[in-house]
Amino acid sequence: MSFLGFGRPQPSSEEKISAVQAEMKLLTQMHDRLTKACAKKCVPNDYRESELNKGESVCLDRCAAKFFEVHMKVSELLQQEMQAKAGPGGGGFGFGG
Repeated sequence: MSFLGFGRPQPSSEEKISAVQAEMKLLTQMHDRLTKACAKKCVPNDYRESELNKGESVCLDRCAAKFFEVHMKVSELLQQEMQAKAGPGGGGFGFGG
């Protein structure tokens, strides 16, 4: 129970498990997109060696860095948009703002 009965109720165990499962699904999807995009860009289809060469490794490193940078920027923009839609104060009983 929250302080003095205000605020939202605590999530149940099932809700917590569902949230973690949803987060894991999103992380798995993001990893799959990263792997496919960067492998397609940086690793040739005709493997010449059993290990990545220096150029392929550098390309993969840069690709992954750019992927995460774009992901963070998009996440920030979406978060700002959601906050703007929520309006000033965010529904906090009229305090702050």
